[in-house]
Amino acid sequence: MNNAVIITPDDWSPALLAEFVKTHASALRIILLQPPQASAAPPSPALQVAFHEHPLSSATWTRLVPLLEGEIVLTFSAPVRLASSDRERICRALADCDGTICYSDRTLEITQTNRVPEPGIDYQLGSIRDDFDFGPVMAWSLADLRRTLADHPLAPSRMSALYELRLRLSERRLPTRLPEPLYAYQKSDHRPTGSRVFDYVDPRQREIQIEREQIATQHLIRIQALRPATLRPLPPEPDEFPVEASIVIPVRNRVRTIADAVQSALSQVTDFPFNVLVVDNHSDDGTSTILSELAAREPRLNHLVPTRTDLGIGGCWNHAVQSNMCGRFTCQLDSDDLYADSTALQHIVDGLRAGPYAMLVGSYAMVDFQLNSIPPGIIDHREWTDSNGPNNLLRVNGIGAPRCFRTQVLRLHPLPNVSYGEDYAISLRLSRDYAVARIFEPLYLCRRWEGNSDADLPIITQNRYNQYKDLLRTLEIQARQIAGREVTR
Repeated sequence: MNNAVIITPDDWSPALLAEFVKTHASALRIILLQPPQASAAPPSPALQVAFHEHPLSSATWTRLVPLLEGEIVLTFSAPVRLASSDRERICRALADCDGTICYSDRTLEITQTNRVPEPGIDYQLGSIRDDFDFGPVMAWSLADLRRTLADHPLAPSRMSALYELRLRLSERRLPTRLPEPLYAYQKSDHRPTGSRVFDYVDPRQREIQIEREQIATQHLIRIQALRPATLRPLPPEPDEFPVEASIVIPVRNRVRTIADAVQSALSQVTDFPFNVLVVDNHSDDGTSTILSELAAREPRLNHLVPTRTDLGIGGCWNHAVQSNMCGRFTCQLDSDDLYADSTALQHIVDGLRAGPYAMLVGSYAMVDFQLNSIPPGIIDHREWTDSNGPNNLLRVNGIGAPRCFRTQVLRLHPLPNVSYGEDYAISLRLSRDYAVARIFEPLYLCRRWEGNSDADLPIITQNRYNQYKDLLRTLEIQARQIAGREVTR
């Protein structure tokens, strides 16, 4: 008999839990992981209750795995409706491919008659982020779980045992996805994507982030992908630049916000000359007219319109960086955001000048369209440290803002011509070879409004974005593995 481990039993309605037990009790040993205070009698004699203070802790899973039976463990992290034939399908697929982990597509159950397809994405070498969405049902090889625990104890953690286990199992064989909707599930978090995107940098999650950084770092050591300790020297720069710094603003159709962004850039007070390069990606909503009028009055503002019509945000950045108007340092400002005050640019450039840095990243405050503070407040990406930040960057989805670069480095390492992940891609690439400076005080106001490109993304778009970032991580891990081997020769 195989095992069903229900990790969040409180989310299940009594009716749905009874339905699940009726369907699967003859084939599965069903275990509810409950905290000690939830000591009510189980609703069915077919359910076994295991009391653990933290269901996702290393202590819980170290004790639980030796007690399990059979060949497969099915874990459930949300209420589901799963037919016995579909249960057999995922278990059979795991066994047939001699896999370590198997997961599938699913449907989101709004009501019993209203279900929305929710496809997943394939797991790859770079899928080491801790928010990879397997869905709430995963099939695990019990033999591989036991072997993993026998090889080395789990790192002490309160919420990260399954994260560590799937990384360690992935070192044997990558998880297998069945592109088939095998079950329907219910979820309690219905926030739009724009509200969830910053959960991992919420200060209340700091303890968990530290746990997972340590786990991910050990994974990178085991797969020989830790960033090499020896950094490259900065490339030589031209003697002269037209100005010391350029603020680059890529824009398309931001008629409501572009004037505010430009004024924020032009209001910077510095002890060096700077200019503003706005790359207008063929706006057709009145943005171009506003920029033309502003540029006519302000000589530091350069309104650039590329001849190409196929540029993403990364391509617009490259257009500005390759321009003969670009300064020694290239600093970022999004077309709907603002600098925190008039000293931000000076602070950023001083930070870059302070060391042999290829890139500097600041911190930002979350605000609404009227500039009122909104949760989670200041986003400072404290998970970045000089010693381990370049490795931890492979686990998380971003590095922070505003970003500023030595222009000559960007000219040698262009951004990918995409409109999502281009900043993450260049951050990974530069952090592999060069030092990156950080400022943890907020220099930037990130405005959240309905016009944000990530305000509420459909699942297909989320999947495309996540798959692309996983690919960036895959390529970066492979490059670091090669770099590590070259160092040891």
